[in-house]
Parts: sequence; C-alpha cells; structure tokens
Amino acid sequence: MEAIGKIPAVANILEIVCRTTGMGFAAIARVTSDKWIACAVLDEINFGLEVGGELNLETTICNEIRQHHQSVVIDHVDQDPEFNHHHTPLLYGFQSYISTPIKLKNGDFFGTLCAIDPKPAKLKNPTITGMFAMFADLIAFHLDALEELAQAEKKLKKEQEVAILREQFIAILGHDLRNPLNAISSSAQLLSRLNLDERGGRITKIIKDSSFRMNGLIENMLDFATGRLGEGITLNKTPDEDLEKLLVQVVDELQAIWPSRNVKLNFTLDHPVNADGKRLAQLFSNLLANALNYSPADSTVEITAYSNAEEFNLCVANKGKQIPAAAMERLFQPFSRGEVEPNQKGLGLGLYIASEIASAHKGTLDVSSTPEKTCFTLSIPSEK
Repeated sequence: MEAIGKIPAVANILEIVCRTTGMGFAAIARVTSDKWIACAVLDEINFGLEVGGELNLETTICNEIRQHHQSVVIDHVDQDPEFNHHHTPLLYGFQSYISTPIKLKNGDFFGTLCAIDPKPAKLKNPTITGMFAMFADLIAFHLDALEELAQAEKKLKKEQEVAILREQFIAILGHDLRNPLNAISSSAQLLSRLNLDERGGRITKIIKDSSFRMNGLIENMLDFATGRLGEGITLNKTPDEDLEKLLVQVVDELQAIWPSRNVKLNFTLDHPVNADGKRLAQLFSNLLANALNYSPADSTVEITAYSNAEEFNLCVANKGKQIPAAAMERLFQPFSRGEVEPNQKGLGLGLYIASEIASAHKGTLDVSSTPEKTCFTLSIPSEK
C-alpha cells in the first residue's frame, strides 16, 4: 500500500479506467498466496471497500489470475458460459469485470488492476484490454523503480556509515598514532648516537626501521583520505626546486635502512623544474622503497633523472620478478597489494599515492616489467 501510494499516476489511472469503461469501481490489489488487499480504490458504486481493506482470497477471481497470470474479461456475467455460475460474481453482485495481472521486472506477481460494475459493459475489445495492459505495465515500472530507489538509499546509508567510520579511523591514524610514533623515532635516533653494544645497536636499528615504515603507512593513509574524501593531492610548487638534492636525500634515508644495497645514480638536471619537491620526494621514496623490497639483495637499483625544456623524467629500475599481467592492470589502484605480491606487508597505497602526485603535476607515472627488469618512469612536462 505504501509503495502504490507513492505513485502519483495511480489516482488518474483509476479515474481513466472508470471513465473509459463506464464502470463504477476500480482498484489496484496486492494479491499474495493468502491475502487480497486493496492498495488503491476508486469507488463510485458504494461497493464498500477502502484502501487497506481485504477480501477473502478464495472468493476472488484474482486468486485464479495469480495462478495463471492471464487477464480475465467479462462483459456480462449472466451471458458468459464460463462465469455465469462462478461463485465470485454471485457473491459480490457484479455483471461486468476486468482484471489484469501486474508483474514485476523479476517476474514476480504483485497483484492486479481490476474493475467491476453491477451493470454489463463492453470490455472485450483491443482498446480496453490494451489500456489495462499498458496501465498494469506502468504500475509495475513504478514499483520496480521504487524498489531500486529503496535499495540505492539503503546502500547509500551504509556507505555513509562506512565513510564516517573511515574518517574516524583516519583521524586516529593521523593524530593519535603519529605523536607516539614521533617520540619512538626520536628516541631511536638518540639511542643510535650512544656507544651501544652489537645487540643494542641491532635493536635500535629495528626500532628506527619500523618507525620509518609506520610513518610511511600513516602518510599514505592520510594522502589517500585527502585524495578520495577531500579535494585531492595538493601541491606547493617552487619554480626552481633543487630536485637533485631532494633525490639524494631520499636515497641516503633509504640506504640507512638498506645499508648493504647498491644504488646507482645518474642525474642530468639541466633545466629548472617547477614542482612540489616534498611531494616528488614522497613519490620517489615510494618507488625506491619498492625497488629495494622487490629486487635481489645482490642486485643494483638504477636511478636515472633528467630535465630539459620539455620535461622532467625520473626512472627507477630494478631486477627481480616480472610483475604479472593481472597485477599490472590494478597496480596504481588503492589496496591492490595482495594482487601484486600476497606475502608482502603493507596497505597497497604507495603506488596509488605516487600516481596521484604525478597527476597533480599534470604528469604520468608508467611502468614496464620484463623477466629481466622492472622500471617505473615519472614524466612531468615543463611549464612554458
């Protein structure tokens, strides 16, 4: 009843039915396996049935329609060999009757659009039966639309609840965890300056490495939240950013964590670059950390960077396993870590954040991978 009540055209449909057929009672009924319920009614013959009113299902012809899903049309009960002794007309006292099934998109039987009158009527013609079929389809269309809308609203509400929880989680991650993490990292730095024995030095290094990794996770989560829930990655560009200094600084920081690894640098930065140095350092840190993680311990990670009047280009290449084709398709999408390397720990946000930083600079971040080498290449056009 609530769904039918939300369809604006229902009142007009019932009025047109009565005016076109000359019948005095029209209704939309919900018919189930055990109930007949009036969802909408136009009663000009004092039949006595109102919205919400019920009829005994077994006393209605609609019960038969529910089973065979075919329209029933009677011009004159007394002259109809099939219905002149039927219990329904005898019980309710009508001579003319028409009822058309309302079937939903999924095939379910909803009910009927029906009309009755104590006087005979000429109903068995294409105009009347076609009109009833069209109105029944229109009612079914609106019912389907209302159901889809209800499901969409339910889904939206759930997504809104998830979004609130996500924002709360990110707030905790960004503030409540960062402060103690900074304290741990600073304490580890102080400990590393003391004259510690071998075991103490090893433990201090583990603390420093773990703090670095946790800080990276927090930064990526916050950037992910900014990109997806806020206004995207923001930039603070400098017209002549000293990128070589920043890149070397990133290499030094990561080599402190992987002191035994060999990193080869080849920089030719002949043209000033208008960019956000901090963001590019973040991007480079993600690429280099991945290269060190995924390449053999005895291999060399090669870094090439150049700038000219056309572009700034940065390439990070490493030996190691070829990235599977299935993983390549989702490599720059968030939370795709498990599809790339299930045993590697992390949130799978690093490459997504890196690609967002590249896009914010109106550049591109591409990847090529063969059995011999994997290479990530950043290209940012020079501003004219």
